[in-house]
Amino acid sequence: MHSELLHRTYLDLTTPHVADACMRLGIAVRCAPAGTAPLWTGSHLVGRVLPARHTGSVDVFLEAIDRAEPGDVLVVDNDGRQDEACVGDLVALEASRAGLSGIAIWGLHRDASELRTIRLPVFSQGSLPVGPQRLDPRHPEAQTSAMVGPHEVTAEDFVLGDDDGVVFVPLARAREVADAAASIRDTERAQAARMLTGTPFRNQARLAEYLVARDANPDVTFRQHLRSIGGEIEE
Repeated sequence: MHSELLHRTYLDLTTPHVADACMRLGIAVRCAPAGTAPLWTGSHLVGRVLPARHTGSVDVFLEAIDRAEPGDVLVVDNDGRQDEACVGDLVALEASRAGLSGIAIWGLHRDASELRTIRLPVFSQGSLPVGPQRLDPRHPEAQTSAMVGPHEVTAEDFVLGDDDGVVFVPLARAREVADAAASIRDTERAQAARMLTGTPFRNQARLAEYLVARDANPDVTFRQHLRSIGGEIEE
């Protein structure tokens, strides 16, 4: 799925929708660590992963950006370090001018005010004024893969980010995941609309039926019950 289609397809899908869709389809759910958040609320990030493993110098980012395609997302592996910021305004501006969709960092950023002015979506674990004070050996996979927490991502993946965090999905499953996520989204919206007009979710979920079924068979789960009536919210 090319970049423009990816953007259109996932424009109205959230990371919870997509995470639930992955669970429904048996795809491993790969999320950035809790606390990975956008610099400003309402950010929406989607694009093919452009990996870069940082070891103290920005040249790894410039090299990645030089081979990027419009719409890619620079995914920075800084090993989740909390003692240095690895991305600042110049890298973000370079990425923006090259047509990237944003930056997702396993680590910290700096130049927060300038980044908000540049307005390229940036997701990270927080900010710190000090930049790198080291220069470690270049990782052999510096341009081909990145770790984000326990998860390895490559250009065969895409990234989706919003106020709830960041999730990674195989590009080859993008359409399938989007279809499942849209189904989950539409079900939840319909349930919420009925709640607002006076029908409690307990009634929609036929809670009384479930409790009777569970008493008869303790192995019956609420997820199975919801699935049987087309009301999946837990996946």
